[in-house]
Amino acid sequence: MSLQLGMADDTASHDAAPAPMIDLYWRPGCGFCSMLQRKLDKLGIERVEHNIWDDPNDAAIVRRHAHGNETVPTIVVGGRGFVNPSAGELVAYLATQHPELLPAGFEQPEPGLASRLAGKVFG
Repeated sequence: MSLQLGMADDTASHDAAPAPMIDLYWRPGCGFCSMLQRKLDKLGIERVEHNIWDDPNDAAIVRRHAHGNETVPTIVVGGRGFVNPSAGELVAYLATQHPELLPAGFEQPEPGLASRLAGKVFG
């Protein structure tokens, strides 16, 4: 569920800091982007999506977080960047730092068999 940027609410306090949002930077043809987008859709996590091929400023944001590379997907939440994160990594961060960005009543899914086995093998 991606969101489009809209006009600011005139009734909002001008003194309050803007609420953080999830910005997902992607490009067409990126399989990792598509996979992350599908997982976030399934979890009901809303975000604003930015095609880095449409806006040079979006590509610059990705390069700033990805050590000069245009590695996508890149997610930025409140200034913190995540380069090619898993949905699980993002959810874990949101749960501790920005739970208001998770859907109401959100419950983190149980890890799959592969994740449980990897956890046992690698600690």
